[in-house]
Amino acid sequence: MRAAPTILHLDMDAFYASVEQASKPSLRGKAVIVGGLGPRGVVATASYEARRFGVHSAMPTAQARRLCPNGAYLIPRFSLYRQVSDVVMALLRELSPLVEPLSLDEAFVDLEAGGVAFDSRTARSTGERLRADIRAATGLSGSVGLAGSKMLAKVASEEAKPAGLLLIEPGTERELLAPMSVRTLPGVGPATGEHLRRAGITTVGDLAEAGEDELVRMLGRAHGVGLYRMALGLDDRPVVAERDAKSVSVEDTFDVDLHDRVRIRTEVQRLADRCVQRLRGSGHSGRTIVLKVRRYDFSTLTRSETLRGPTDDPAVVREAAARLLEGVDTTGGVRLLGVGVTGLADYTQEDLFAQSLATEPDGADGAGGAGGTGEEAGTAVAAGTGAAAAPVGASEASGAPAAAEPPGEPEPAPERRWPAGSDVRHTVYGPGWVQGSGVGRVTVRFEQPGSEPGRVRTFRVEDPELEPSDPLPLVGDGEPGPAGPA
Repeated sequence: MRAAPTILHLDMDAFYASVEQASKPSLRGKAVIVGGLGPRGVVATASYEARRFGVHSAMPTAQARRLCPNGAYLIPRFSLYRQVSDVVMALLRELSPLVEPLSLDEAFVDLEAGGVAFDSRTARSTGERLRADIRAATGLSGSVGLAGSKMLAKVASEEAKPAGLLLIEPGTERELLAPMSVRTLPGVGPATGEHLRRAGITTVGDLAEAGEDELVRMLGRAHGVGLYRMALGLDDRPVVAERDAKSVSVEDTFDVDLHDRVRIRTEVQRLADRCVQRLRGSGHSGRTIVLKVRRYDFSTLTRSETLRGPTDDPAVVREAAARLLEGVDTTGGVRLLGVGVTGLADYTQEDLFAQSLATEPDGADGAGGAGGTGEEAGTAVAAGTGAAAAPVGASEASGAPAAAEPPGEPEPAPERRWPAGSDVRHTVYGPGWVQGSGVGRVTVRFEQPGSEPGRVRTFRVEDPELEPSDPLPLVGDGEPGPAGPA
């Protein structure tokens, strides 16, 4: 515990929803809910306007729609959230070399290590300056907590929400904590909170009065001792600058259970590619490929395969994930699929695909290791070794091309999808975002960060002048207003 409140905790206010409101002027001051939009979607973040209706994170989207039917329901735009997060984290690193990110929108900072604060006055000044800098750089608000420990700094930032700053003076911790709910403390979830309530313990002060021995009897030694120390305001954990990633993974929950084995295999391949993109983005490679399958009855199966060396090659990850899928029964239906990589490293094995084939289960045919045809596997091997792959349909015996089949009727192009909240650009009207789509039409509001609320127009989903677009920055580098007729 420190004698000065020089540990800062920053928590951005309703981060995803606030980014959407800043990006879409027509949504400012309105209920915005970000998350999965399908029948099985879950709320990621709700704006403070939506929270007044009882909407909160981790709530099923269907329930949120019942509570707040007139809210704006949008898909997450993680690429934009990461860009904004990078700006915020850079501001934190200007304050101190010891910055411990907890998520895209939350971090601890050791102000003393950066030489910017040594007492309450300088800590408060630094916190206020940080909030102003974040507002100037992103247009968003963040809440700041300052205290002599990480736990208390986090409690302070929560109490300061939204858009506030709270400093806990050393020596006042127990007085401040005593009337707060036990759920305020880290590690006290619904189950532990209910267990304590039944014992007549509802506040942090009650925890302190119960004593260490009683809490150990109720909760076990590790949890009981830790909870008692927190009730007294004691926490000597340091701010750790680097938190090494242990795994990288992606997963999708499907609106309707998947039964088609070919579709399931295709989704696994797609997830493997996304996982590798995230893996490479973090500058890592990994040795162990993990497949996660949640079936129709909510039973979850996890399968893994460890390679001879770390890889960030998408072909290797796809092959391993496909092999793992072969050992999973999906006949009843699948509601969730995930692919991950663990055993991370910062280097890559040279002979990637060769090492993948070397991990084939006993009795497996190396040519069909992908779970597909031998022809597909042969193409992958050629790509992995740098050799030219033979075109599909070429004769292996003579090298002569096979007879071309007469062309059939061309398949119609699949209808383009326009998820609500996604960025678009029209050749006439400029940048905008999708408000909704259906029955062959897509409705777009043409506006951008910093502009006035824009006009709404409707187009055919296949309109060639309308294309998906990258998000625009929240502050600066904006574009002129929409062109074309008013």
